[in-house]
Amino acid sequence: MELTELTIEQAGKGLRSRDFSAKDLAKAFLDRINSRNEKINAYITVCEKEALSEAENIDKLLSHKADLPLLAGIPCAIKDIIMLKGVKCTAASKILENYTASYDAGAVKFLKEQGTVMLGKANLDEFAVGSSGEHSAFGKTLNPRDETRVPGGSSSGSAAAVADDLCIFALGSDTGGSVRLPASFCGVVGFKPSYGAVSRSGLMAMASSLDQVGILSKSVNDAKTVLRAISKKDPMDSTSLGLPEGKETDLSKLKIGFPKEYFIKGMDPEVEKLIRGSIKKIEEAGVEIREISLPHTKYALATYYIIMPSELSANLARFDGIKYGFSKESDLETKTLLEVYLKTRQEGFGEEVRRRIMLGTYSLSAGYYDAYYLKAQKVRTLIRQDFKRAFEDVDLIVSPTSPTFPFKIGEKTEDPVLMYLSDVFTISANLAGLPAVSLPVSKPGSLPTGLQIMGKPMEDYGVLSAAAEFEEIWKK
Repeated sequence: MELTELTIEQAGKGLRSRDFSAKDLAKAFLDRINSRNEKINAYITVCEKEALSEAENIDKLLSHKADLPLLAGIPCAIKDIIMLKGVKCTAASKILENYTASYDAGAVKFLKEQGTVMLGKANLDEFAVGSSGEHSAFGKTLNPRDETRVPGGSSSGSAAAVADDLCIFALGSDTGGSVRLPASFCGVVGFKPSYGAVSRSGLMAMASSLDQVGILSKSVNDAKTVLRAISKKDPMDSTSLGLPEGKETDLSKLKIGFPKEYFIKGMDPEVEKLIRGSIKKIEEAGVEIREISLPHTKYALATYYIIMPSELSANLARFDGIKYGFSKESDLETKTLLEVYLKTRQEGFGEEVRRRIMLGTYSLSAGYYDAYYLKAQKVRTLIRQDFKRAFEDVDLIVSPTSPTFPFKIGEKTEDPVLMYLSDVFTISANLAGLPAVSLPVSKPGSLPTGLQIMGKPMEDYGVLSAAAEFEEIWKK
């Protein structure tokens, strides 16, 4: 097995038994990045010097037989909307193409304390706005499982890097499925923690009530290892709660709900067949499966596409060409402050970001706030109540992650509404603040798709424990 194919557990064991050094491991990934990234475009910035330096530090500690954390020396990628001090943080936008982070994000700080090796910053849809990986100012990311198809978004580079062995794990962010959808499309594990379980400090805000730092990995156990490292209470984030350690899952006592509303018109029949087959295997292993109802699911997509653009328009108002980033103030034709604002934002933001800013600004404007944003928040409460009632009867809820396999590059860029439908199964977990994981269920060599498992708020380890059991069931 190549070094780049190792999981966290395998790499950690090899480092401690001195089968290879942390520098050997980092160099193997950097060499693969140098040979593959030009094609896949998973990384915007590669931190070769910094990665090798950190790897050498870990080797020195290992030579003294120091008792190091599990993630010491493990190479990872960081989505380029999460701050890594001293490294450019562009959010894949022209407006921030020369911005360098002045501090570490909370999750990054916790990884550094573990001695994790940061290989670089991963590509994404601009400001985490997109479902395909095609909306980056630095070029689209390709799906390593099929380079004619999209990797999913917005954590496109993070998912592609894990799938193509360009890192062992990656951090992404998930606002409406931005970790789980690319995980499904690239055939890897993607985990969105409960809202508040992981610090959002240093994660550039898209929609503050929905955003969560997430994990992309090669296995469920890898995701669990990373979660333990980053799910600490952070005084720099007022929504950070930390995460209590959970119990292991007893399959014989597990009750799983399957929402009837999650089989929708237009869903790919092959995806439906794979999901039903995967659930059948779980049932045959002794797990009780029940059909449940989440009646307000049909309003989730509309609710999300009012709340998210509204919060996005407020959060991106700070990028005005005055304080930092790209600016048109030096343009001789720009004579007033308003013209600086307008020209900077027109040229600095991509088309999809501008579209969502306009949608959000309209929803928040005088005369429309009550009709749109306020009503969407009320429906969000109903969606949360649906899940609360469902979890009185079941322990977990399973569903498809996406209604389709990864689609062709360019297939949906001309129809934004069709693109938005890719998030139809993932957004409810964000609206309700639930932990959710996407597990690959396709056979090797076929197009990837994922099964999603959702759990009760702050019961993240219970979700991952069950997911690890299911992962083993499907291997048999």
